[in-house]
Amino acid sequence: MPEPTTPTPPRRAAGGVGTHPAAPAGPRPHAAGVGTSPARPEAEAKVNGAFDYASDLHFDGMLWGHTLRSPHPSAGIRAVDTAPALALPGVHAVLTAADVPGKLHYGLIDADQPVLAAGEVRYQGEPVAIIAADTLDTARLAAEAIRVDYEVREPQCDPQAAVDAGNHFRYQPVRLGEPVTAEAAVIIAREYTVGMQDQAPLGPESGAAVPTGDGGVRLHVATQWLHSDLEQLAPCLDLEPDRIHMVMAGIGGAFGAREDLSVQAHMAMLALATGRPVKMMYDRAESFLGHVHRHPARMRYEHGADEHGRLVYVKAHIVLDGGAYASTTDAVVGNAASLAVGPYEVEHVAIDAWGARTNNPPCGAMRGFGGVQTCFAYESQMDALAEALGLDPLEIRRRNAVAQGSRLINGQIIDAPSPAAPAVVGSDAVPQAGTAPSPAPPGAAGADARPFSPLADMIDRIREIPVPAIPAARDILDLPGGTGNTTHGEGVRRGVGYGVGLKNVCYSEGFDDYSTARIRLELEDGEPVATIHTAAAEVGQGHWNLQTQIVRTELGVDRVRLAPNDTKVGSAGSSSASRQSYMTGGAVKAAAEAARALWTDRDLADGPIEATRVFRHRATKPMDAITGQGDSHVQLALCVHRATVDVDVELGLVKVVDLTCVQDVGKAMNPNALEGQIHGGTAQGLGLAVMEELVTVRGEVKNASFTDYLIPTILDMPPMRLHIVENADPEAPYGLRGAGEPPTLSSTPAIVAAIRDATGLALTRVPVRPEHLTTGRPS
Repeated sequence: MPEPTTPTPPRRAAGGVGTHPAAPAGPRPHAAGVGTSPARPEAEAKVNGAFDYASDLHFDGMLWGHTLRSPHPSAGIRAVDTAPALALPGVHAVLTAADVPGKLHYGLIDADQPVLAAGEVRYQGEPVAIIAADTLDTARLAAEAIRVDYEVREPQCDPQAAVDAGNHFRYQPVRLGEPVTAEAAVIIAREYTVGMQDQAPLGPESGAAVPTGDGGVRLHVATQWLHSDLEQLAPCLDLEPDRIHMVMAGIGGAFGAREDLSVQAHMAMLALATGRPVKMMYDRAESFLGHVHRHPARMRYEHGADEHGRLVYVKAHIVLDGGAYASTTDAVVGNAASLAVGPYEVEHVAIDAWGARTNNPPCGAMRGFGGVQTCFAYESQMDALAEALGLDPLEIRRRNAVAQGSRLINGQIIDAPSPAAPAVVGSDAVPQAGTAPSPAPPGAAGADARPFSPLADMIDRIREIPVPAIPAARDILDLPGGTGNTTHGEGVRRGVGYGVGLKNVCYSEGFDDYSTARIRLELEDGEPVATIHTAAAEVGQGHWNLQTQIVRTELGVDRVRLAPNDTKVGSAGSSSASRQSYMTGGAVKAAAEAARALWTDRDLADGPIEATRVFRHRATKPMDAITGQGDSHVQLALCVHRATVDVDVELGLVKVVDLTCVQDVGKAMNPNALEGQIHGGTAQGLGLAVMEELVTVRGEVKNASFTDYLIPTILDMPPMRLHIVENADPEAPYGLRGAGEPPTLSSTPAIVAAIRDATGLALTRVPVRPEHLTTGRPS
């Protein structure tokens, strides 16, 4: 890994070669430290094509692995005949479930997924056999030669029917107050549907396994969590963990798709069976079948409010389709249930959330993790209440916004200390809005005396940012349909909508979440050099860069290196849940502080200094199985979006004209990377709003390609205006808040609300399709 470019001239530590100045009282300013935006250490290699992704791996004597997958969503397996494949020239191994060396099953939370199908298949694409051959083409031909005798069964594809039959991974209720007897002036009851979204990482699943010669194996793999992979693999391979060396390969995007095992066990089995390195790399169609997706959802919501728009009660029936295997459905259901009402105060709640088990593709982690589905529903409900009461959509959100000391529906207390003057950064910052609440509506007592509400403050800020005006003359490329030349403005209507998202950060419900970092300080050519060693996955979020920024801040050194990420150091946890800046950032900070303390007592000329530290956040609790109560989340993050759209109501085409975002990030650790995270999260929310859906019919995926599964491009994303607020979290390193996921929640409902504003249609399903929008069509 290249050493990061140093933007300032090298400097010696004060006091002579190898010595260190007195330890600073607080964070030490540095030109490439925390709060700045230095160039990423891998940026040049990625730009010029020299960066090695997992798909670029090559080893001498390497074989190619390939997977035979089930074409059926549900079937028994009577027999598997591998002889025709083994007879092909260039085929070195064909393995089935009978060849798994150790335990047959693995899983992130529950070990229920077979390494290779044994006796039955439960979804289309389930692995049945694996092949190692001289070339990938030969391996594919061998897969076609294998004869599998299937007994095809009727698949269970309806998640509600599965729940009714008792087939679910988790049921989580939340109960608060007495919603059955609560009375409201206005009641809104609607059903909402969220389609199955794919993470669509541009880099497909890939890796290589290399036998170590002593019966062990070294795996180079694109993953989000090396140590979780190791924990699952060791029992399946019947190897002690120290016989498996996991090394992070270059990752081309993740978004949750790389949390579960994909190629890991298969290529390791083939390498151990053949005694040669084995590489596996999915093509795009196989990638769609070979990783989990976002849980599709069906939700029934009922909101009751008083005549002033204050929420009185909320009821919700939430069914998430977990597909064939557990993956992270258990945790996703917990998130969906605890965040089911969003950042709003309400005294009476009855939430019922299930994760159904079906024969649809397995679903698991994706950016937003259970919060995306419910956010679309509860924000749509807030808009419907505002319309029924004749209120501004921002005002109804403001009147119900949680504040310091508020309780969420799971009983968790909001801890949002009021800053004297919150810092504001961003590409389009506006003057700070006042934090005093708007005048109380008639009959609503105490609004002006409420404690500080970050959400109310953020709503005030976005209200002050002007909505884009409709230009007198518009380029055709700026209209719906764009280069298709479908319209010159006739039939085009403009709409504006808002969305608010509340997302938990780090792992919840009592999970022992921790991260490990090692810092080594030594002299090279008379200069102090720091080397950072963690197992944290760099999935494109800029975490390598952040680690170097923290070390420069804490140690004041210019030369900082990154050791390869592997399992020779303790776990860093997963690059998910917006947690790496908090957790591995905290571990790197703690290790750097320890190294600095050692450095004050000795000279580097006497030898290297090394410090390893493990960082843990405050403890959390599981949700109660009956009431859903429990201090279950580490940290909460907020984002507010405003979307401006143009809709051709005759053709059902949508053009997102502007996306404006206000987000509280606690501390902008790297402003450029932060803005990139908000842009990226917003783009995935846009995709879910108007284009992205993995379509299944009777359990079979019908659009497993980027030709038919559409993701936003630069032509679909409008310019963004960001207003970033820094309300520091006193519990977090540097006061930061995880920032990568909240914009994914709020952008989807904001865009759909804007489309509703333009069309007058209810629109209770995402993605919104053209046929939902044409005049006279139902939503």
